[in-house]
Amino acid sequence: MTVLRDGSAQPLARLYDTALVDLDGVVYIGPDVVPGAAEALSEARAAGMRIAFVTNNAARTPQAVATHLCDLGVPAEVTEVVTSAQAAARRVAELVPAGAPVLVVGGEGLEAALLELGLRPVRTDEDGPCAVVQGFAPHVGWELLTEGTIAVRRGVPWVASNLDRTIPTARGPAPGNGALVGVITAATGLAPEVTGKPELGLHREAMLRTGATRPLVVGDRLDTDVEGANRAGVDSLLVLTGVTGPAEVVDAAEPLRPSYLSDTLAHGLLAPHPAVQEETGQWRCGGWVVRTGADGWELDGEGDPVDGLRALCAASWSRPAGSERVEISAALAALGW
Repeated sequence: MTVLRDGSAQPLARLYDTALVDLDGVVYIGPDVVPGAAEALSEARAAGMRIAFVTNNAARTPQAVATHLCDLGVPAEVTEVVTSAQAAARRVAELVPAGAPVLVVGGEGLEAALLELGLRPVRTDEDGPCAVVQGFAPHVGWELLTEGTIAVRRGVPWVASNLDRTIPTARGPAPGNGALVGVITAATGLAPEVTGKPELGLHREAMLRTGATRPLVVGDRLDTDVEGANRAGVDSLLVLTGVTGPAEVVDAAEPLRPSYLSDTLAHGLLAPHPAVQEETGQWRCGGWVVRTGADGWELDGEGDPVDGLRALCAASWSRPAGSERVEISAALAALGW
């Protein structure tokens, strides 16, 4: 699936019809917009690319997400927002009768998604729910987790919006829905069906709602955004403004390798992606050359550090699966990382 070596002579905003853009770590981090993200998305639209905001965060409604984006200077329509809550609700609707009660271990986003599909959100197992749906919300605590545990132990279907272990905040990573799902798993010995990234439910939801024919997944995480794109058989752009750092992408296993790589959303969508040339044991991209040395990967040159990182990724990814890791710290230091 990876096309990083080939690059793209034209900006990705002209190559793909729709960008399926993750939010946390790509467009905003906590309450703040990622610098340059609003302008990049505006220019991508002007180039003819449609934008859909696809998020594993199930806490808020699409309306709340769209309003937040507009407040940050990122124009967004409600119909452009696709959440893991919507994907989870669609799966629940396939498992229970129309109008059935569903226990919500989560927030307003899940409730709204269930109501959209004609299901009835409840907050206690005493209401006889036919299923449990779980997604992140800051107020989820012992009482809701207990209700979910009782219902799951009773044997009803259990659907989780996602298993993200952490969520990005301005103060660093904080526990995500995966950590909260783990509480019910620990108490019941059971595991939920998952619809969010990297599973295919959210991608299916995004395709249904956007009608994209050649989508590009844009995200900051290898284990959700990129892996989900690879599972769905579509290309991905990893930006380094959120969770994933340069060392992680260089060392990424094959299922986690992005098609394209950039430091920012603007460079990723609006600029060409230079190809990586392999020449007898060395890899060249832009003004940088990577080769093997006695103490790990050696990197020489100058220019855009992202070109050097692309060359380093191509070198690392060319090695056979199971090979002993090659040290990358000196090469990353040469690039300023």
